[in-house]
Amino acid sequence: MSQPLWTPAPEQAAKTNMMRFMADVNQAHGLALSDYDGLYEWSVSEIPAFWEAVWKFAEIIHSAPYTSVLENPVMPGATWFKGSRLNFAENLLRYRDDRPALVFVQEGGLAAGELTYRELYGQVARLAHFLRQAGVQAGDRVAGFMPNRIETVVAMLAATSMGAIWSSCSPDFGFKGVMDRFGQIEPKVLFTADGYTYNGKDLDSLGRVSQVAHEIDAIEHVVVVPVVSETPDLSTVPRARLWSDVLANDAAEIDFVQLPFDYPLYIMYSSGTTGVPKCIVHGAGGTLIQHVKEHILHTDLKRDDAIFYFTTCGWMMWNWLVSGLFAGAKVVLFDGSPGHPDMSALWHMAQDQKLTVFGTSAKYINMCEKAGVRPGAEFDLSHLRTICSTGSPLSVEGFEWVYREVKADVQLASISGGTDIISCFVLGSPLDPVYAGEIQKRGLGMKVEAWQSQGQPVIHEKAELVCTAPFPSMPVYFWQDPGNEKYLDAYFRDFPGVWRHGDYVEITPRGGVIVYGRSDATLNPGGVRIGTAEIDRQVEALDDIVDSLVMGQQWDNDVRVILFVVLRPGLELTEDMTAQIKHLIRANCTPRHVPAKIIQVPDIPRTLNGKKVEIAVTKIIHGETVGNQDALANPETLRYFQGLTALETC
Repeated sequence: MSQPLWTPAPEQAAKTNMMRFMADVNQAHGLALSDYDGLYEWSVSEIPAFWEAVWKFAEIIHSAPYTSVLENPVMPGATWFKGSRLNFAENLLRYRDDRPALVFVQEGGLAAGELTYRELYGQVARLAHFLRQAGVQAGDRVAGFMPNRIETVVAMLAATSMGAIWSSCSPDFGFKGVMDRFGQIEPKVLFTADGYTYNGKDLDSLGRVSQVAHEIDAIEHVVVVPVVSETPDLSTVPRARLWSDVLANDAAEIDFVQLPFDYPLYIMYSSGTTGVPKCIVHGAGGTLIQHVKEHILHTDLKRDDAIFYFTTCGWMMWNWLVSGLFAGAKVVLFDGSPGHPDMSALWHMAQDQKLTVFGTSAKYINMCEKAGVRPGAEFDLSHLRTICSTGSPLSVEGFEWVYREVKADVQLASISGGTDIISCFVLGSPLDPVYAGEIQKRGLGMKVEAWQSQGQPVIHEKAELVCTAPFPSMPVYFWQDPGNEKYLDAYFRDFPGVWRHGDYVEITPRGGVIVYGRSDATLNPGGVRIGTAEIDRQVEALDDIVDSLVMGQQWDNDVRVILFVVLRPGLELTEDMTAQIKHLIRANCTPRHVPAKIIQVPDIPRTLNGKKVEIAVTKIIHGETVGNQDALANPETLRYFQGLTALETC
């Protein structure tokens, strides 16, 4: 049995929100729970009682009470908090005092903006007034093609205050990537910036915004935030107005529209592995209560805390981060490269902003280790209490580096969940030890198990992560998915009535979880979820490329993208063609989609019905055996990939 890297002091654990919550549960239900494991078992055996306890403990603001906590407890189809009416934005704007609410730190570490809770409420009120005058109503879509700035949060809160559905993606997406997303949901209003800064360079957004606004007829207003220019030229962007103009009113109050618990709040996007991204619709109440549970209980977030997560607006961790406003904490936003001017930049920010909760990716931790960064020796991190890591499994070496070079007395909470649930299945516990390479616990109220292919739950064995009972943050539906066919296929195809998440995990005897990566073909380099079809669509548009396949290779404690291409007969892959492919992917997808390796192959393996078999190639490249080759139309093609197992010399 390995030794823990960190164990909370008893007096520290006693002061946590988790212990206060446990005391409330014991009193209300006549129990004697005393540790996390006992609380977890109660939370998944008495699911309605648990979520009702969270509702009451967090004091969810609502205008109409629920008549039942959980009806029809099946997946999908469960009904949560029936009869209740609430507003998501109202809950995040529950504080209206002069404590800092949002701080924006630009690339390089300079704090470039701040709003108190009182000022945040005022800006949201004025922007909501503009949206109402623009005809935005409940159910309309409002989109953000924005950097991670204060204005992005204000826009989301203003939209959701009136029941509009918010959706965002980061400004490094190319035109096609934006259209694949916003083209499906047809927003009425588009918020954007004139550009963004990355790695010391100012990059333009208005060219792509102009294309999008001309292409999507539903967009009636484009609101532009000046970022790279004080006076951006809006002449090419139809129906465009400046941010300052739309805030030029004296509205002081917000009319929070009261809506049912499961009313749509966010539209998130799948990776696009098998086509255009699926539009995943999340409900207001489910998102709220799940985030509240994770922030207040698992992360022990309080009013005196300062929370940060390195994320873009295209990743669900942005949505997760801004929910920290519910707790009244200071939410720190950062946009740009984490390595500019060097890999110490975010740790410098942690010192300056006196962060108590620092969130990042496993890739960033690995990059800091390789760069020889020593945050604990270079900066005052005395305020830092918790480090969260997600995006990909954090290696044992990453755990050890944190405790050696960052801080010995810190809770390292590796967390894992996803866009599909806009939250976590497994995450930290402030009451329990941290072991290298292991996520501390399964989330409260999340009946998570590891199942073998025949549906048997196992402990201390690698298997599929499943959830066997309903939870509030399940998607309410997919956009444009009549009959819920895509929804059912995405999560319930293999185990009807049981959520299969697509992660390959091991539940340890002490209740921790080890994640070994995705069990499907989704790519996740640097913690950024990437779909193979998004890359395929760009590559196969080139005349000289007949076919392609993209996969993720486990590499250096992360995932790197490998692209295989089939060229027209007689052609050979040249350096110029490789550069052209990389440029195309960078321009129309994102820089994170660019493959580390591009390799010419004679053919791409496909199933009998014509589908590419990324998973089979991925297994071969990692030295695993591929079964059921009878399902392939051309199984002989696998032999070539078997010769590339190491990919060291390609």
